[in-house]
Amino acid sequence: MHDQDLLHLFQSDIGTAQRLLELLDAEFQALSERDLPRLEQILGEKLPLLGLLDQHASARSQVLSAQQLSPDRAGLEAFAAGRAEGAELLDRSTALNDLLERCRDANQRNGRLIRANQASLKSVLGILRGGETPSLYDSRGGAARIAQQRPLSQA
Repeated sequence: MHDQDLLHLFQSDIGTAQRLLELLDAEFQALSERDLPRLEQILGEKLPLLGLLDQHASARSQVLSAQQLSPDRAGLEAFAAGRAEGAELLDRSTALNDLLERCRDANQRNGRLIRANQASLKSVLGILRGGETPSLYDSRGGAARIAQQRPLSQA
């Protein structure tokens, strides 16, 4: 694989990572609106992008390993040293890493929203099933003591 091939992989992955970031933002919106059909569609679009990013990362690692270099930033720097396209390789690698970091942050944000929604749903289901008592207050602002909690179906 030549310098141009690596550049092409980086450029392709930059476009893929940008699309993934757009999908993660759309996923956040769909999660906020609890739009399950849209979430399914987004998942269907995300999976091939993640597979492509993984495939290209493996190809880049193989190129570096074939040159007896480590498959990390240091190995890429050693590979780029003395090559005509070396500076551009490093620039695109940095751009890709920045985009992937933004994708990671967006994914973590979405994960926090999912966990919050799960906790909320669990609480509501617990109340409906009668196993969880909502915090109620008496006329003095203290916690009310409710003698017996019954499931909603038995109320």
